[in-house]
Amino acid sequence: MKQQKAIGLDFEIDKLTNSIENVLTSEVFNTEIIRLTNKDSRQIRKADWQFNWHKELKDETKEVYKLTTANNPTIIQGLLSIEDKSDHIFMHLIESSKFNKGKEKVYLGVPGNLVAYACKVSVDKGYEGFIAFDAKTALIKHYEQSLYATHFRGLRMFIETSAALRLISQYFKS
Repeated sequence: MKQQKAIGLDFEIDKLTNSIENVLTSEVFNTEIIRLTNKDSRQIRKADWQFNWHKELKDETKEVYKLTTANNPTIIQGLLSIEDKSDHIFMHLIESSKFNKGKEKVYLGVPGNLVAYACKVSVDKGYEGFIAFDAKTALIKHYEQSLYATHFRGLRMFIETSAALRLISQYFKS
């Protein structure tokens, strides 16, 4: 029997931090989120990522962003793919770099930082912070608790204005 691949976003919100935080030292690092372009694709080695980020970059309906530390912009901490739906932002993919996953992760706060950025893009575009995404079934409760997301139906979830503003204020001070 062929096993079907689960659909939906699969990311754990490990901790909502003020930026990203070193697991061992608790040192907090300022971050930058920068749009990736096709010519930046050299920075993404397929072997280092679960998702096909080169495919995301080629899709003109989507925008891909990288999260780096301000003092080391060449090392990608996480990636985000979003789409402008004219009244909200849809979050297609989000992924922490392989060294920020599991028990041996280097930094906490990468997924929360990227979700907060999607909310900020929504606010900046006049959509009041609304974002939507599809979650894996097992993570719906987790996203309700950690991101203040609302389960709509099926796998669809959304983050509305008050929850978005909470996340934005957590990560973006200006």
